[in-house]
Amino acid sequence: VLLLVHFVTKKGGGNSVPNAWQSLVELIYDFVPNLVNEQIGGLSGNVKQKFSPCISVTFTFSLFRNPQGMIPYSFTVTSHFLITLGLSFSLFIGITIVGFQKNGLHFLSFLLPAGVPLPLAPFLVLLELIPHCFRALSSGIRLFANMMAGHSSVKILSGSAWTMLCMNDLLYFIGDPGPLFIVLALTGLELGVAISQAHVSTISI
Repeated sequence: VLLLVHFVTKKGGGNSVPNAWQSLVELIYDFVPNLVNEQIGGLSGNVKQKFSPCISVTFTFSLFRNPQGMIPYSFTVTSHFLITLGLSFSLFIGITIVGFQKNGLHFLSFLLPAGVPLPLAPFLVLLELIPHCFRALSSGIRLFANMMAGHSSVKILSGSAWTMLCMNDLLYFIGDPGPLFIVLALTGLELGVAISQAHVSTISI
């Protein structure tokens, strides 16, 4: 990713009329600040943009790693549970630390909705705290499960289509385009899922 950005933006920032690679880099670069402005409310633009580098790195990591398994003899690292769990927990801990640095103990006010009777406060705080802590786990599981399920489906159907193609029986050879077309359609679907999951995981951050 760094090499792509370097070659696209060398010689003073690229061409005035962008080519395909420069358009791709500009699209990724513009996408994250727009997403930050849409998702983070109640802050000025300058404060919001301080979060852009962290979110941009996470987005580009997911965007380029999720479809990696579509390349033959490669491995999708985001289909490994330890990778997604480590990513989600590190982001969760980092966001919590930044929240306390920026707001102090007032950061915990999101656990208690306004206007709640005092006797119900401990129960509501506990009910809000449990899902908040489980977000780190659920975010990692969601990315892992979607990547693992999609790539496994493509692998199984590809193996089935190849086995049917290699059989000498004429009936199997005629029936082979069916699984082959399904594999091609599923490959396109999986590529779309890989890109959309990068977007979804960035929004969850």
